[in-house]
Amino acid sequence: MSSPRPGGRPGDDPAAGPLWSEPGTLLEHVAVAVLGIDEDGRICYWGPGAQRLFGHGASDVLSRPAAVLFPAAPLDGAGAAERLAERGRTLGYWRARVPTLHRDGRVFDCGFRVFPVTGAGGRSVILGLASESAGLDRVKTNLAFLDALFATCPIGLVMLDEDLRYVHLNQALADMDGTPIEDHIGRTTAEFMITSDGGDFQRMLRAVADEGRPVVSALVVLRTPGRPDREQVRSVSLFPLSRAVGTRAGVGGLLVDVTDREQALVEAAAGRQRLALLDRAAARIGTTLDVNVTARELVGTVVPEFCDASVVEVVEWKDEREVFDPESVLLTRRIAAGTCLPPPAPELVGGLERVTYPPGSTIHQALTTGRPVCVPVNADFMTRTVIHQARARLLVDSGLTSLLIAPLIARGTVQGITMFGRSGSRPDFTAEDLSLAGELASRAALCLDNARLYSRVQDIALTLQRALLPTALASGPAVRVAHRYLPGSQATEVGGDWYDVIDLPGGPVALLVGDVMGHGVPAAAAMGRLRITAKALARQNLAPDSLLEELDACAQDSGIAYATCLYIRYDPVTGLARIANAGHLPPLLRRANGTVESVDEVLGVPLGVGGVPFRTTEIELHDGDTLALYTDGLVEARGIDIDAGIAALRTLLEGASGTLEETADGVLARLLPEPPTDDAVIVLARIRREGLGGAPA
Repeated sequence: MSSPRPGGRPGDDPAAGPLWSEPGTLLEHVAVAVLGIDEDGRICYWGPGAQRLFGHGASDVLSRPAAVLFPAAPLDGAGAAERLAERGRTLGYWRARVPTLHRDGRVFDCGFRVFPVTGAGGRSVILGLASESAGLDRVKTNLAFLDALFATCPIGLVMLDEDLRYVHLNQALADMDGTPIEDHIGRTTAEFMITSDGGDFQRMLRAVADEGRPVVSALVVLRTPGRPDREQVRSVSLFPLSRAVGTRAGVGGLLVDVTDREQALVEAAAGRQRLALLDRAAARIGTTLDVNVTARELVGTVVPEFCDASVVEVVEWKDEREVFDPESVLLTRRIAAGTCLPPPAPELVGGLERVTYPPGSTIHQALTTGRPVCVPVNADFMTRTVIHQARARLLVDSGLTSLLIAPLIARGTVQGITMFGRSGSRPDFTAEDLSLAGELASRAALCLDNARLYSRVQDIALTLQRALLPTALASGPAVRVAHRYLPGSQATEVGGDWYDVIDLPGGPVALLVGDVMGHGVPAAAAMGRLRITAKALARQNLAPDSLLEELDACAQDSGIAYATCLYIRYDPVTGLARIANAGHLPPLLRRANGTVESVDEVLGVPLGVGGVPFRTTEIELHDGDTLALYTDGLVEARGIDIDAGIAALRTLLEGASGTLEETADGVLARLLPEPPTDDAVIVLARIRREGLGGAPA
């Protein structure tokens, strides 16, 4: 609301609207003129308000006919002044709206209230109260609007005095507070609007009253004495009220209960957050087939977005096929943990590797039902679930106040549990959180089971491969051998790399290396078949090309579609080495003087192709020469070309100065600083010519 210019009349302010008002009482809002008309129709009384309304000074109108105040047009067939006086005397009280003449000549509507008064000596005077009609209409309109607003408006309305006490409020606000209107009057807002904001709301009210700063749609969380169990969210708009003379301003307010709306918004936001978390979980969990990595991915996904701490534990079965027994002690191994809380929380979640849970624990309850459970961290939980008092004390001191325990069950097999913990600074877990935790646990359990099954197959394949590879290679006076085999990392399955060194009848030595296409148990089994067959054929003293032809036929009969093999037959008497190659990487020969050359003249087709004859080449070896046989896993890696890998191997062999064992270790350390993605083999064979002595190996 705005105020008129100082000294102006209501209606002079061009910015005044339909609810325009000015400070002060009602008589200050609507100027009232007081005048008197005697029995002769002359003006006998003239108040200051009359001078402001009509423009005449008292000396100009006293004792003059009252008709001077009105234009010449008659009122109901009589002059306005005569009519007002006559009605006042005969009716005792009369009101009328009459065109009135201002001193400056303008005509305006004026409302009159006339009634007779008797003075000394019994003389009768008609007293008139006059106000400009526009001002009266405005006040009547405003009052009618305000009466209807307070009576029927569904929004809470309030008027407060300068001390922030209730002066007026409507039923809608009383209903919000749960207290009748009359119980509010004269009491302060602090008694009815109880907030936990440290006094911010009261300071905001005071700023509106003292400084006149309006507030629009501020959200306030509060409780009221009439509804102490219901926390409300209200949208509050506040504005200063007009000042009465000599007083501070009060405050007007509109209050809307938006609790349901805000709750819906909060729930919608929480729902979006849960969906986003599930989306991130789908992308982050199970990126590898490693049980420990999968568990760490789960913990990293939920901390701190969903909870303050989390652990993943897998059940340690004595028998792989054992069924969970809720009446037995449960042993678990903690494989991942994380927290965003300060000490001692990190020690609580990460300071234990193996955990024992007694029968009847909350963990047993979750695994029995197969559904997540939420429990407070209290004495009952400690008694039923936590065995060690020191761990119980850590749990209490960690700040965690509630735990959500979700079972990890996949394909009907209990994998373990995951626990999510929240501190007192977060809200308690809800039913929606239980559902989310169940979904996260279900996904994680499936990934863990996949990793577990894959690890089992990997173990079987690796065990089979190691069983089929030689445990000790022939190493006689003619050849000293160093060999290394590294299985591929768990990102890939075990491959089909194989090698052997065989003492042949009569003194020659056979060196073999090969690779079967594929991974896993089938590759390991095919590798074992080829190795055993090659060893049997080598002991028949077959020429290298003939041996590969027989091995190729065996591969075709066994359904081995693609395999490589390098076969070298060295005769220490002649110093000659005969070499045949079925699609394998060529061997490298390091001469005693340090130069390195590749023997690649007889590169043939892989085993299992059939129909292509193999050839044999012959080289002479000298005392101190070293043959290097290897597989592609040693020289080929992601982002590294195989030719570059072979060149790097040549460089390492040229610079080798130690023993064969040291050279083999150095090659692996330089070429495979990280676990290989594929199987890798290197066999180093140093030549010693029979009867020539030679350098030590």
